[in-house]
Amino acid sequence: MKDYDRHVFWLDYFDSELKRTGGRRVPLSSATRAPALPELEEACRRLNLQPQPQPARFPSHPARDSGYVSVLKSKPKQQLLLRIARELSVVRGLAQKRQPQGQTGRKK
Repeated sequence: MKDYDRHVFWLDYFDSELKRTGGRRVPLSSATRAPALPELEEACRRLNLQPQPQPARFPSHPARDSGYVSVLKSKPKQQLLLRIARELSVVRGLAQKRQPQGQTGRKK
């Protein structure tokens, strides 16, 4: 059943590798390259939005794994979207700082 008191934020909204027509909803300057569901969840948690993560497939990209986080409605969706995008880049930066030198964490 649909939950009307929550906003849904898909990973694809924040992916810098997508064009706006492909599902990205934040400016390229605020987007993150290939965000992960745990990163999105952590960004929402740091903003005290009480996230509920859910792995799923984004409707316009059914062949690609994706997911979303639903958060309680506290502000307009676009305003929250931009706040989450900024926090997502902070979370990504913290994760990169925690990795030992010489390791990127990405598969080749």
